[in-house]
Amino acid sequence: MKPKKQVANATMKDVAAQAKVSTATVSRALMNPDKVSQSTRNRVEQAAIAVGYLPHSLGRNLKRNESRTILVIVPDICDPFFSEIIRGIEVTAAEQGYLVLIGDCAHQNQQEKTFINLIITKQIDGMLLLGSRLPFDASIEEQRNLPPMVMANEFAPELELPTVHIDNLTAAFNAVYYLQQLGHQKIACIAGPEEMPLCHYRLQGYVQALRRAGTIVDPHYIARGNFSFEAGAAALDRLMALPNPPTAVFCHSDVMALGALSQAKRKGLRVPQDLSIVGFDDIALSQFCDPPLTTVAQPRFDIGREAMLLLLEQLHGHIVSSGSRLLDCELIERGTTSAPGSRK
Repeated sequence: MKPKKQVANATMKDVAAQAKVSTATVSRALMNPDKVSQSTRNRVEQAAIAVGYLPHSLGRNLKRNESRTILVIVPDICDPFFSEIIRGIEVTAAEQGYLVLIGDCAHQNQQEKTFINLIITKQIDGMLLLGSRLPFDASIEEQRNLPPMVMANEFAPELELPTVHIDNLTAAFNAVYYLQQLGHQKIACIAGPEEMPLCHYRLQGYVQALRRAGTIVDPHYIARGNFSFEAGAAALDRLMALPNPPTAVFCHSDVMALGALSQAKRKGLRVPQDLSIVGFDDIALSQFCDPPLTTVAQPRFDIGREAMLLLLEQLHGHIVSSGSRLLDCELIERGTTSAPGSRK
């Protein structure tokens, strides 16, 4: 069949419109074909080829042996946080003779059909998710027909996957408690995106630490950002413009903390004498900024390694239960924190 029409960056919606079926039917036909009739399956596959969702040569599921290839879905390949997790995955995969493909989920619509192609043509044996979402729509029933999957870094119980991560709530609580022990009472939070589960847990840790100390939670002291340097800088501007600005800031990531640190210097603030800053993740740059960043150190290499080992267990035919595998983290005290108004 010669494609009649090509749709740039075609999606499931384009396939559904071409085949005159729902997107749910498209998803079932491609990833759970036993649940639809042969005629519906044929119509969906032909529509997918017609709009350019599937190459013509891949229109039928190919029977292949194991590919010894793993797909790692990264929320944003530009975020330096993920580098050590990916290294842990790759080192462990290579030890077992597996190749790792990296899929950037930052532009989901453009990548969706690529991920589907890899799955239905059996070019990958398993998937590792470094975020809290699948890069395509699939029901719980359809997920059971996907290749084995493990989640690393995030925790999304609705996906019912084995998961490797830290206790984000407790880690955040301890970071804020540390600032309180230094004598800070006006502690702000630069939080990540509201839709990310780990940001919810880190914000809860911040709130619980304040409440435990009998401090009223002021919503003006909570500024959100998107884990970028620019977001951290903009959030600090908003916080320091308050009538009663904070003396300390707890950030949901080192990247935003570094943005806040840079902006604090531009505003003429001394860190830590005028403002203490705590980050989260312990990326490499946190040790080499001026002053070095106090931060929550995640065992990022171990998160990647343990997630890959869990996936290998499944690929070797062993049953792996869903739920959390918690790894330890620690607060690393460096030069961006001190008692309020102190000199070092």
